[in-house]
Amino acid sequence: MKTLDLSAFEKLNILTDEPMSEHISFRLGGKANRFIIADESEAPALIAELNRAGERYAVLGNGTNVLVRDEGFDGTIVKLASAEPVINGNELTVCAGTSLALTATAAAENELTGMEFAHGIPGTVGGAIMMNAGAYGGEIKDVLVSTVYCDPQGKTHTLSLEEHNFGYRQSFFKEHPELLILRATFRLSRGDKTEIKDKMAELARRRRESQPLDKPSAGSTFKRPEGYFAGKLIQDSDLKGFSIGGAQVSEKHAGFVINTGNATCSDVMALVEHIQKTVYDNFGVMLHREVKILGEE
Repeated sequence: MKTLDLSAFEKLNILTDEPMSEHISFRLGGKANRFIIADESEAPALIAELNRAGERYAVLGNGTNVLVRDEGFDGTIVKLASAEPVINGNELTVCAGTSLALTATAAAENELTGMEFAHGIPGTVGGAIMMNAGAYGGEIKDVLVSTVYCDPQGKTHTLSLEEHNFGYRQSFFKEHPELLILRATFRLSRGDKTEIKDKMAELARRRRESQPLDKPSAGSTFKRPEGYFAGKLIQDSDLKGFSIGGAQVSEKHAGFVINTGNATCSDVMALVEHIQKTVYDNFGVMLHREVKILGEE
C-alpha cells in the first residue's frame, strides 16, 4: 500500500477515529479510522488519490440506510458536502451530498412540483439515485434527467436517465459501487407553491402516523418481497415488539427494526436473521435486507 497524500487538498474536513454512531440514523457502530467531508469540486481527485494509495474507503450519504460494524471501519469514510440546489427554468441541479428534504423544499419555494414524494425520505440525492428511492407513488426515476459521476481514477462522466437501468431499489450505480455520484439534474413541472407545500405536509403527517420516527432506525429493514409486504409478514409472525439486546421490531410498524437506546450492530444483525428465519419458516418467503453494512456490500 502506498502512502495516502492529502496535502494538495484545500477544502477537505478530515476527522480521525470518528464515532460512526454520530453519522448514521441507527445511532450505533464503532469508529472510522478517517472521516472526510469533501466538496464536490475536490471529490474526484480525492477518490483518485484513495484508489492510487490502495486505501480502503466507503462513501456515506446521510447514513439512513446503513449499519456500521461494532468494531468500526478500518479505512476512510467519504461524505460529500451539501450545497444549495441550482434552479434553471423547470430543471433543478443539486449536489449528490444534499438531502432530499432540502431539495424538495427548494423545488417548492421555486413553484416546482414533482419532488413532493421525496421530502420525507431521510437520505441524500446520491443515495436516492443509487437505490431509486421512492414513496407515496413517486420514484427518483420519474423526475431524473441525468447524473454526473466520477470513476475510481477521478474522471467525470454523465449518465442519461435511460442508462441508469432503474428498477425497484435498483440502478446502474447499485451495480457499480466503485463509482461516485457527484450531482444530478431533475426536471419538474410548474405548480402552485401553496398546493405543493400542502401536499408535502400531508405526506409528512402520514409518515409520522405510520412510522416510528421517534426512534433511531434505518427505515424499512427489508426489501418488499414480490407479491407480499415485509411488514405484514413480520407482523403475522407475531414478531411486533420482539427484541434482541437493544434492537427491537417496532410495535408501530413491523417493517422497521429500531434502536431502543443501547443497540449494537450485532444486536440488529441477530434480530434481522431471526426475522428472516421466522418468516421463512412460517410463510416460505425469504426476506432480503434493504439496510446495508457500510463497506461490505
